[in-house]
Amino acid sequence: MQVAATKQMTNLDLIRGAIAAKIDNACFSAWIEPLDFDISENVLQLGAQNQFSADYVSSVYGNVLSSVASEHGLSLNIYVRGATVAPIANDNSVATYAPMRSATNACAFDAFVASEENAFVLSACKKISAGSVSFSPLFIYGPSGAGKTLLAGCIRDASAGRVVMMTGGGFVSEFTRSLRDHNIYAFKDYCRNCDTFILDDVNALAGKRATMDEFVQLVIDLRNAGKNVVLTSNTAPNNLTGFDRHAQSLFASGLTADVVAPNDNVKRVMLMRAGVSANVASALASRIASDGHMVAGVANKIKTYAELMNADVTVDVAERLLVDVLKKSKTPIAMVKSMCASMGVSYDAVCGTGRNRSLVLARQVMMVVLKGVTKLSLSEIGNYVGGRDHATVMYAIKQIEKQMASDLVLAAQINDMIAEYK
Repeated sequence: MQVAATKQMTNLDLIRGAIAAKIDNACFSAWIEPLDFDISENVLQLGAQNQFSADYVSSVYGNVLSSVASEHGLSLNIYVRGATVAPIANDNSVATYAPMRSATNACAFDAFVASEENAFVLSACKKISAGSVSFSPLFIYGPSGAGKTLLAGCIRDASAGRVVMMTGGGFVSEFTRSLRDHNIYAFKDYCRNCDTFILDDVNALAGKRATMDEFVQLVIDLRNAGKNVVLTSNTAPNNLTGFDRHAQSLFASGLTADVVAPNDNVKRVMLMRAGVSANVASALASRIASDGHMVAGVANKIKTYAELMNADVTVDVAERLLVDVLKKSKTPIAMVKSMCASMGVSYDAVCGTGRNRSLVLARQVMMVVLKGVTKLSLSEIGNYVGGRDHATVMYAIKQIEKQMASDLVLAAQINDMIAEYK
């Protein structure tokens, strides 16, 4: 009896060692080591602490565990400690998976307003939507509002065959739900049974080890099967945080293409396509942040105002409506008025003949800032602060520059203002 028990313990040690040799050390410590190992009636029994752990081990490491068990003449059973010992269902003919419904908007490549800098990424998107390519996965990255989601939607709608598109957050939720509902194998089949798989915002997987492991294997399987994979992110693969080196190199193994934020001309075209008049679009384009979401919000606000008020939106009306989102105008007169507000002096006083100390200092600071951010001559600068002549402006600038050399606080304030209005 004692000999049999010793032999069983030896077998379990050998089995643990064989499993550890086939699994990453960190994964073995996190998922396999906590399991209860036992052998009963030629079955390797592995006891997990909860159902989630049992489901995850079964789905991710089931093949490895079954292989090691069979090498020792055993079958495999993974169960939850304290629950009735029963094999985990993994019969795809029984388990079914249906994704959560989500609203999708139809997209066409014509909807993406491309600048010269985005011609390459647009061509790559059109190429992959036309059929199988040699550069899968296509990894599209760029700042928020540059049009990554729009391009992903365009690929989805232009591609032939079956397309599966998910957000990064949606993939995390669906993977977790499939584990909970014991239909992980059906979820795997759903993701793999497609011609093109698109994941919008892969960043959402960062730090979620179990989900990331599943997704990396999904990308490998799809690529090996000749399927197209499209990923979007706010940063290049090598700069992804929360991802191991293997995932980063896999994502970069196809084609990486950056999409740049919309320039002024692109923003103008976007506004006009949304129904904003040409003169208003031209006046606002340079004063809206380079963010496609912001441009869409501006267009919606203008259109809604016009519909509710039954009136045309002029440039003046648009500036009043959008005072919270428009960048400050960078005309010299606008800069002077803005500096008056920030320094607590009136514009009329700055342009007047007052000579009290605080007013003179404010006026001289404005001259220095205008000199730092514009190409105006000294005489032109003087005109914007009450018609001062060339000599007065020169004297004022020299005085402030002297004070800046010894007054670090004043120097920092002026440098901040120059940076703000540049």
